[in-house]
Amino acid sequence: MAKPSAVVFGVGVQKGLGAASARRFAAEGYHVHVVGRSQDKLDALTQAIIQAGGSADGFAVDVTDEAQVAELFQKLYTPGLDVEAPELVVYNAGSNQKIPFQELTARQFEDFWRVGCLGGFLVGQRAAAELAKLGHGTIIFTGASASLRGRPAFVHFAAAKAGLRMLSQAMAREYGPQGVHVAHVIIDGGIDGEILKQRFPDALKNAKEDGFLSIEAIADTYWSLHKQHRSAWTQELDLRPYSESF
Repeated sequence: MAKPSAVVFGVGVQKGLGAASARRFAAEGYHVHVVGRSQDKLDALTQAIIQAGGSADGFAVDVTDEAQVAELFQKLYTPGLDVEAPELVVYNAGSNQKIPFQELTARQFEDFWRVGCLGGFLVGQRAAAELAKLGHGTIIFTGASASLRGRPAFVHFAAAKAGLRMLSQAMAREYGPQGVHVAHVIIDGGIDGEILKQRFPDALKNAKEDGFLSIEAIADTYWSLHKQHRSAWTQELDLRPYSESF
């Protein structure tokens, strides 16, 4: 029997949400295709998954390049003997940086939008077409507090994330009747991962216990969304630590 499979876009550091999601799906018996910008990081993750008894491979792809995205989907959805076509697609690509509005350049604004929103469109369009052919499957987009509200010095991030949220809503309404579950997850708080530790080490030292979101806990939620019965699908949910103000 061929193994079911999933594909996770936006995989970077080992202790990050993309990597945690890949490990979670692999633990459920899925072959996981991990996609990111650094082949070295992808190889390290796939080896870790394989050593833990799972199954994975990695692809370095620019999610803002339509041709590269199309080529990857053609490869992943070509029938194989050992691995089924992905039935779970996660779009986790994106980055964040504080840039005062008057210092923000048009190039920076566009770059954040291209990864945070355009890439979601390119991946979402291909994924929806393939999953509609299968008649089932899940597409999950990673959102943020900025999906709902813009804050000073983060206009570029908010514009990208708000656009991604509207993309997910429109896709859910169009492809839900075709059996495709499209979900958007708002991460409303800091993620306890490698990036936060590198950029804001003092924040973690002074935080309450469980004051930042566990990457494993978020990955658990992603898996539960995929396993939801179609009579009770979630289109959007928000996740935040118990101590987070909102």
